[in-house]
Order: sequence, then C-alpha cells, then structure tokens
Amino acid sequence: MSGAPSLSRPDAPDAAVLQEIQAPVHDALARVLDEMRRIATADLPMIDSLGGHLLQMRGKMFRPTLALLSSAAGGTPEPRAVTVAAIVELLHLATLVHDDAVDHAALRRGVPTLNAMFGHQVSVIMGDYLYSRALVELVSLRDIELMHVLAHMTNRLTVGEMRQLAAVDRLGFGEDEYFELIACKTASLLGAACETGALCGAPQHREALRRYGDRLGMAFQIADDILDYVEDSAVTGKPSGNDLREHKVTLPLIAALPRLTPAQRERVDALFAAEVPSDALIGDVVAVVGEAGGLDAARRRAEGFAREAEESLSSLPASVARTALADAVTYVIDRRW
Repeated sequence: MSGAPSLSRPDAPDAAVLQEIQAPVHDALARVLDEMRRIATADLPMIDSLGGHLLQMRGKMFRPTLALLSSAAGGTPEPRAVTVAAIVELLHLATLVHDDAVDHAALRRGVPTLNAMFGHQVSVIMGDYLYSRALVELVSLRDIELMHVLAHMTNRLTVGEMRQLAAVDRLGFGEDEYFELIACKTASLLGAACETGALCGAPQHREALRRYGDRLGMAFQIADDILDYVEDSAVTGKPSGNDLREHKVTLPLIAALPRLTPAQRERVDALFAAEVPSDALIGDVVAVVGEAGGLDAARRRAEGFAREAEESLSSLPASVARTALADAVTYVIDRRW
C-alpha cells in the first residue's frame, strides 16, 4: 500500500515513517475512523459538533494501529478488531478531553481544546459522553475478556490522574512514583490496545503483546517527556517546556536533581516557587537539566524499555504485522513529534 495517504497528521515530520508502520492495516484504519464517527454520533447537534471538532484534533491513530497489528500478529485478524480499535481510541480521546479540562489547556496539537472553546463544564461532560459511548459499544460485543481488559485500564488511568494530583511535594516526586504514574496513564492504554487486539485474532499471543504494549508505553512517555525539553512548539504541537511551565516533574528533571550544583538547584527552586514561570527561567532550567545529565539518563531508560518491548515480540511468528510492531519501537524512540 505504499503511496496510500497517511492516516497520521499530514504535517508531522515523521509521517512517512508512521505511514510505513500503518501500511499493513491502512484500510482497516480507515474503517476505524468510520466506526469512531458512528459510535460518537448522537441525536443532539451540540454533541455532533463537539465530536466533529475532536475528530479533527485526532493524533496519529497510533493506538488503533497497535490494536490492528496485534490482531493480525497470529495471521487471522477478526473483523471486530476494527470496532475494538475505535473503542480504544475513543477512550483515549476521552482522557485527553478530561486532561485538558484539569490542566486548563488552551491548545492540543496546535488546535484549540474544547476547554478553551466551550469551558470546563462542556469538556468534562463531553469526556464523560465519549467514555460512556465507548463502553456501550464495548458491552454490545458481549466479550467478557475485552470488558475486563478495558475496564481495568480505565480504572488505572483514573488512579494515575489521582496520583499526579496527590503529589504535594513536587520536587520530592521520585523515579518510583514517576514510573508508577506513567504505567497507569500511558503504558496501561498501549498495553490494553495490544492485548485487546490480540484477543481479536491472536489470543495465543495475548500476554506477549500486552507486555509489548506496556513496555512500549513506558518508552513512549519518557520520550515524550524528553521532547518537552528539547523541541519547540512547531515540532511538538505544544509550547516547549510546557511541563515545567505547569510545574510537572518528569524523568529528565528527576534524574538531574541529585546531580545539581547549589546554583543550579537554586534556579530549579525559583521556577517551582514562581506561580507563572518566565520563559527565561524555563530556559535556564531546561539548560540545567541537560548540563546535569538528566536528558541522557532519561534517554537510557527509554531505550531500556524499548529493548524490552522488542524482546516481547520474539515469540511471535514472522509476519508483516510483527515487523511493523518492531518498527513501531524504533519510531517511538526516534519520533520528532
């Protein structure tokens, strides 16, 4: 299917790489988009308008891609994998809507959020709507294993949010807490995408693919946290240093803190003491984290999780789907989004 239009954002610098990964399931991904529209449609103009805006904000369709590739990993993908992939992506979209409301975010991927356009109340209710519609569709599949995986995943996502909100001493937030947080908020979703995909065509590889998705999710989030330190808004689709701007502590800073000189630590403390940190102060701390080796340490951890993800594929038979899943590991580490 080379030459087919990419289902990822066309302006993404790495769109060609992602297109190759998505090629084996390109047609199925188009059906996923149709399923998302069908599931999210309501007999209420406001919901349809909000849903249309959210679908325009869609990202790279990475999670549905993983679900469909996992379904194909055993050689006998089931048609219902398309619906399952749509459910997974709608659950993901619901979490983003809620995250934007919690964070008071104005932009996501360079597009105004529902929160910015319509306020917190509409955002929260629309996120609830997407959750409920996805769950109604899930129940209609009448598969208790799929329900178990996705119900457990949605619970872990919520627990992850509460963990983040409960962190009172932000600079006391250590590696263990960080890894538990991203395991809940990111890895659980990628793991569930792969596991539910496996249940729709490759059940014998369910555990291997769940672990693959989980390890890939850990690498994905660390790589994303590194990008916040090293890329500008034209590349990431959000302001550079946004995590620091919001006083969020991620692995690069956690790894750097024990290595800081007193002067460097003073700059970090000043940033977290400022209600609205200046761009100059954020730039100072970004530089401090790099000088102290925080970015290099975070990259090593991301690469370690990536290796574990690739190793999880060793029990799968050789196939186009397995090759694409392996390529996805490299994509996560090297992506420029």
